[in-house]
Parts: sequence; C-alpha cells; structure tokens
Amino acid sequence: MKEAIKPQNLSKEFYTPEKCYITELSNTPDDPDASIARARVTPGVTTRWHRLSGTVERYYIVNGRGRVEIGKLSPQDVIAGDVVLIPAMCRQRITNVGSEDLVFLAICTPRFSNDVYEDIEENPI
Repeated sequence: MKEAIKPQNLSKEFYTPEKCYITELSNTPDDPDASIARARVTPGVTTRWHRLSGTVERYYIVNGRGRVEIGKLSPQDVIAGDVVLIPAMCRQRITNVGSEDLVFLAICTPRFSNDVYEDIEENPI
C-alpha cells in the first residue's frame, strides 16, 4: 500500500441485489488487508440475509436509524455512532426503521470481494 488521500465520490454509488446502495471508498488489490464502503439503505428497506466467507465486517453507523440482525442476537436498534461487529460466516441484515436514509460504513478485513458474499435469504439460519 502507498500513502494516499481518496476523496469520497458519491457519483460512483451503485445499487446492489442486496437492496442497498454502495460507494466503494477504499477497496483495491494494493491494500488487501481492509476495505471501506459507504452503504445507504432507504427508509423502510431491509437488506437481504447474507454472510461473508472468510471476511470480518464492521458497520459504523453514520446517519439514520436502523435495526440490525446478526447471528443469534435478538434484533437491535442502532443510531449514528454505533458500531456493529460481524464475524466471518455470521448471518446479517439491516433494516432502515427511520424516515431518512440509513448510512453506514462497512469496514471489511480482509478487503471485500464479490466471491466472499453469500446470499442466504432463503435459508438464513
């Protein structure tokens, strides 16, 4: 990895089948140890049940109100400033329970790649 400043570029936001919008803030092969994405979930939307194989994820809630479901924990409400820790292979989804966009940073170690994502919507247990 080289030293760098990566300005946020929201024009590169894209919609995913998981039912949220993603902007990759830092996710490159020259920094394989971690990635950071900005995730945005619109009001009333629940993302699909999924898990990440071999990748730990952390959500840092930036804006809005959500209800997160991870592993066997009961659903819990989250607000700006909260951190959600998600071990590898742990089922997860989040619902925007507020009236404004729910925005959070998804920080993955090692870095996120599409091949670690597993949609488990039909069998979340």
